[in-house]
Amino acid sequence: MNTRQAPQTTSANPIIRFLNMNTSGQTSGRSLPLWRQLLIQLLCLFILFSVMFPIMYVVTMSFSSKTTRPSTLELLPKEISLIAYQQVLDHPTGNPVAFNELLRNSIFLSFGVGAAALLVAVTAAYAFSRFNFKLREVLMVLVFIPLLMPAVGLSTPLYLLLNQFKVVDCGKDVTALMPLFACAEGVKGKLIFNLRDSLLGVGIAMTASALPFAVWNLKGYLDTIPKELEEAAAIDGADANQTFWKIILPLAAPQLAVTFFLGFIGHWQEFVTSWLFLSQPKDYTLAMTLYNMTGQYANSIPWNRFAAMAVIVALPVAFVYIALQKQIVGGLTTGGVKG
Repeated sequence: MNTRQAPQTTSANPIIRFLNMNTSGQTSGRSLPLWRQLLIQLLCLFILFSVMFPIMYVVTMSFSSKTTRPSTLELLPKEISLIAYQQVLDHPTGNPVAFNELLRNSIFLSFGVGAAALLVAVTAAYAFSRFNFKLREVLMVLVFIPLLMPAVGLSTPLYLLLNQFKVVDCGKDVTALMPLFACAEGVKGKLIFNLRDSLLGVGIAMTASALPFAVWNLKGYLDTIPKELEEAAAIDGADANQTFWKIILPLAAPQLAVTFFLGFIGHWQEFVTSWLFLSQPKDYTLAMTLYNMTGQYANSIPWNRFAAMAVIVALPVAFVYIALQKQIVGGLTTGGVKG
């Protein structure tokens, strides 16, 4: 009795053979038939169109000389007019604030808060990663708790806390720093400076909200750096400061770039904290001005100017990402492999 099985043969249907053909050209890994590759490519194209559609629409509107919203869907500009960009750079809204002042305020908050949070977070993360001290686990949990709360929920206590710090002119060349000092009884005094209603106060509030994620992110990465490197440096005569600055920080540079970039995006586009704390137009940021163009001034602000402002606000994020692309990609991939 012949028990041999007949050899398997490919389908004689040319359509089936075509759809199951491997066109990837890869000799290793999992090979995908043509029909699955087509589905993946269609899905990628759909995602790309979903992401690029609003961007192309806004960019096209910004290059238009028409002040009204287009009545038809236009994804490619029919004209290249820079009048909207010129108007935004000259005077964005009806507020008496120039564009360079808004840009300076946004740069101060985004870069200043990002650098301050990064400097404090990397030292705190290194302490949590390398040193054993009392209540270490409890403090790490307390650092993590603010990440579970919405940012708006932390705004009220920060508002009340920063609003207590004021500089008051009590008259007769007497200045009081509240709440440490106060004017004489019965003297109200003239408010000179309110920490809450200032870029410095908003920067402190943003730094406080940025620290939990920065500490948590950097601590996990520092745990992956071998302690033997620090022990070898100590044998060679390096002290704790030299080990931290010359060994740990260079090795953690990719993750430092990732932490700074993620913080920069959030602070550059931060709106809620600035809007709640600031009341003087001279302290407004680009994000606040962009909101003003859609708020009570929406009927008087042309659509092309609003689109130009949106493009200008988005460009610095793209520039920073391009400048730190190598470090960001390295930090994300290395952290994913080691973590």
